[in-house]
Amino acid sequence: MMRTALLVLLASAAPALASNIDVSQKNKKFSVPSLKAKVGDTLVFRNDDPFFHNIFSLSDIQTFDLGSFPQGEMRKVELKKEGTVEIECAIHPDMKLTVQVTK
Repeated sequence: MMRTALLVLLASAAPALASNIDVSQKNKKFSVPSLKAKVGDTLVFRNDDPFFHNIFSLSDIQTFDLGSFPQGEMRKVELKKEGTVEIECAIHPDMKLTVQVTK
């Protein structure tokens, strides 16, 4: 009985598993204009355009610059804090993505 209670307690205290969230880039757009994610999730940016993209964020909760990458390549970024992350392409200023990150 005590062992079962301990196992239930441990299982309920375990953190949720992080996910990979695919975001493609096609026709100078992100596949979605906004999305919801959790702290620890990883955004996977895949370039499906025949030209380079450079994905970055200057958001207060998380800044990053994934550098320029060509068609067929991917870049990843792990979401580390709760809040809103505004993501853009340095090459194509009309490309914008908003990510709402929760715990």
